[in-house]
This record gives sequence, C-alpha cells and structure tokens, in this order.
Amino acid sequence: MPAKAGAADREDIVRRIVSAAAALLSLVVGAVAAPGEAFAPIDAEEQAAAMGGGVNIFGYDPGWDNPSMARVVPGHFRYIQAAGFKTVRIVLQSFRFMDGDGTLDPKFFAVLDPYLKAALDAGLTVILDEHDFDLCAADPASCREKLKAFWRQMAPRYAEAPNRLVFEIMNEPHGAVTDAMWNDMLAENLAIIRATNPTRNVVVGPGHWNSLKSLPALVLPEADRHLIVTFHYYTPMEFTHQGASWAGPQFVNLRGVTWGTPAERKILADDFDAVKTWADANHRPIFLGEFGAFEPAAMPERVKWTEAVRAAAAARGFAWAYWEFDGGFGVWDFSKPGWVEPILDALIPPAEKAKP
Repeated sequence: MPAKAGAADREDIVRRIVSAAAALLSLVVGAVAAPGEAFAPIDAEEQAAAMGGGVNIFGYDPGWDNPSMARVVPGHFRYIQAAGFKTVRIVLQSFRFMDGDGTLDPKFFAVLDPYLKAALDAGLTVILDEHDFDLCAADPASCREKLKAFWRQMAPRYAEAPNRLVFEIMNEPHGAVTDAMWNDMLAENLAIIRATNPTRNVVVGPGHWNSLKSLPALVLPEADRHLIVTFHYYTPMEFTHQGASWAGPQFVNLRGVTWGTPAERKILADDFDAVKTWADANHRPIFLGEFGAFEPAAMPERVKWTEAVRAAAAARGFAWAYWEFDGGFGVWDFSKPGWVEPILDALIPPAEKAKP
C-alpha cells in the first residue's frame, strides 16, 4: 500500500508540474499574437487573397511525442516566409492527446503554442487543421464527440489571436461520414466556434475527401460570410500516388506514369473551372488545401504537374497550400538541409520569392 500510494503521489506531482508548465507557457506566448497585433475581423475574400500560396507542415513529425526529436522547428517558419510562401497549414492529429472525457493533454498545447507563435511572428497566415480523418471515417459517432470536444477547447483558447489565425474544422471527411452527416457535423462545430470567434474566418470543405465533385452537396449557413471553402486535388491518382502503399494495392507497383498531355491538361482546367463556377455562384472564396505528387514519380513530371496545378489555382484566384513541407511529397529536404529547388520553383517562381 505505501509503495502504491507513493507512486500515485509522484504521478500526481508530475501531472501538476506539467499543468503548471503549460500554464506558464501559455502566459509566455500570450494569445500567440505577434507583437502589438490583436484580432480584427477581416472579410473572407480578403483573407483568401492574402493567404496566397502556402504549405502543409508538422502533421506527422516525431516532435509531437518527443520535442527533442522534432524535425520541423519553429525557426523553419522564417525560411518558409523568406521563400515566398504566405501561409502554413499546421496539421493536427489531436484525438490521441485526449483523455476519456475529451480533454486535451497540456503537452499538446506545450508543443503547439511555440510553433503557432513562431509562424505568426514570421508574418504567415496559419491554418489549424484537425486531421483525424481516418479515425472519423471508421467511427463517426466517436469522432463526432471528439471533434466537438476539440473545438470547445481550441476556439476559446485562441479567440484573441490575430486574424491571421484561421480554423479548419476537419480534414477530408469520407468513409462512413456521409455528406448529410458531414453537413450536420460542420454546422454543430461551426456553432461551437462562433460562440467565441463570431467573425474569425473558418475553412470548410465538402465530403468524399474534400472532393470538388462534392461541392454541390456542401451546405453552409448563408448568413455566415466568414467561411473559406476548401478542396483537395490529386488528379490523376495514378500519377500523383504511384508507389503509394497506403493508397491501395493498385498503386504499390505503379512506376513511370507521366502527365501533361493536352487531354490531361484539359481535365485540370475543366476541374478548376467547375470549382470557380461554384464559388462565383455561391459567393465563397476558395482554398486549394492540398495538392502534390509522390516522389516515385520522375522529378520533371512532378514539377510539370505541380506547376500546372499551382498556376491553375492562381489564375482563378484560389489560395493554395502544397502537400507537404517534408516527407514523400516534400518541398524541404532534411538531408541537405534545404529546399527541393525544382519543386520550390514550381510553387514559387524565382521572380516572386521574397528576400530573406
């Protein structure tokens, strides 16, 4: 008994220390605002235009579990800004940091807050994206409760952050999350966010993996004009996901697939024209939240496709974020370390790059 009681006491002390450290960190970073910057409402169209081009970051980094093992560090946001990017989409897999009541572990915020502050201090727009999409596809009932718990904690925590902080309710609803279910989930989480962030811009997207083909099924509150609509683009999958084991057995052994015929370019143009038509009819700004080609594709082909997709988005006034900063699609190579220059140039033409 005494030994067990002592262990419990020690565990309680550790929990108190972690909680106190997280509270202290929260005070240090304040509302994660850049110096002298506070929240001020901004029109969704204006925000999307300011977002320009961006990159997805930090989703699968070991730093979430062990900060000493982090590959991405806060200092990388200065490199991102200097390269000409204006936005980062920070990928959050938060559900595993929740206890049985849905409360987020203070360690989650102890990791996130310094990155969020560094990105805002670098002058970037920051999208916080809840990314537990596969868990949601498999168990919508559990996901529904966890997603609400997530935004009940996140929204008030960052309510005073500058308007360059944008929320994204959930990445790529699919599987058992039907269009009708997703519209309900979107509405209930948007209501949670609006209780503390009535005019913050929020990114929302359609079902079926944020597919452009599901835009007509997306139901949005007409009166809420602080919404930015997202879609993801990896067409054709046989090209962008060749060699990707997680995408399905049909992709594992695919190699040597090319892209760029007139017919393929027409598909890209038609797809983006369809999004533009929907956006104009519904008076909603558009954010291409993900696009990229996996590294087994030949580099010249990846560059050609990436450049074409980025140009198609820009020509129609869509903000965008490349998938991803590092990894199999990455624009940053940690072995150098430095940029994967051909991909970077396809995303940010040299003439558009900011000076450090």
